[in-house]
Amino acid sequence: MGKTILLITSFILTGIAGFFLAKKLITQPQFFEISKKEDQEDRPLDIYSIEALKIAEIPNSKFTLIEQSENLFELEFSPSLDPDIKKKTTGVIHIPKGTGPFPIVIMIRGYVDQEIYTSGVGTDSAAKYFSQNNFITIAPDFLGYGGSDPESENVFETRFQTYTTILSLLQSIKEPSFAQVLGDKWDQKNIFIWAHSNGGHIALTTLIITGADYPTTLWAPVTKPFPYNVLYYTDEAEDRGKLIRKELARFEDVYDTDKFSFTNYLGDIKAPIQLHQGTTDDAVPVEWSRKFVADKPDIKYFEYPNTDHNLKPNWNLAVSRGLIFFRELTR
Repeated sequence: MGKTILLITSFILTGIAGFFLAKKLITQPQFFEISKKEDQEDRPLDIYSIEALKIAEIPNSKFTLIEQSENLFELEFSPSLDPDIKKKTTGVIHIPKGTGPFPIVIMIRGYVDQEIYTSGVGTDSAAKYFSQNNFITIAPDFLGYGGSDPESENVFETRFQTYTTILSLLQSIKEPSFAQVLGDKWDQKNIFIWAHSNGGHIALTTLIITGADYPTTLWAPVTKPFPYNVLYYTDEAEDRGKLIRKELARFEDVYDTDKFSFTNYLGDIKAPIQLHQGTTDDAVPVEWSRKFVADKPDIKYFEYPNTDHNLKPNWNLAVSRGLIFFRELTR
């Protein structure tokens, strides 16, 4: 009799336990969904992924000349794409002498230490050359540089906001207020891009996001995928890259880095491109450009023996080829 009672009790307890276990298993997916939703809400940098920027609405921005005698401009824009949050970046504009109208070249520089940076560093020599040959040139400083507002405290958001800076600049050029600033100087149709080093990375990302056919000339561009294109240069930092590697580890815990790398979207580039690369470049290995051109055989490639990162001693040849390229594609 005692054994029978014990057996019945065992069945009852097992049934109760099974009921609660089954209930837990049935309801568990709800907890996963809530957790997933919370993760999505806690991923603020998703707005800077390539796919997100492709469909993003770029808020209106305002382009003004702040010191025309010194060729300086100010762009008030929304780096985080929130129209209620505005910042300003400064930069240099060169307007050719004469009546015009003239095409525009957006000049995108590479990395420069903030402590030594002044407006125009990295772009001014080429910008003046194009301006002397009847092209308006516009070179933004980017946030944290020149007279611009501070950059983001997040090292990767700072990087991604270089994209939104260029996207906002392009947007501002097409607005009526820009024509009011320059009068009849711009021809209202031709926009070109010149970019050097990491500026090449920004330019290529911009071409992919916009899908536009802005003719682009690249000098020693950084063409490796994110985040390798960041890690490669970390030994140049004062802390030998400790901070960036730490922040990258956190970033990769939350985000899929493939979604932020332009190299996964090369097929979306529609613009004609020419690329200039020196064989003795100590900042961008020549192998990078060779591989990139092999992947994009429609690029017009110029390689210069015994030439450094700034295309010296072949600077004159490289910049003149860029000018010919722009003139041939002026509409």
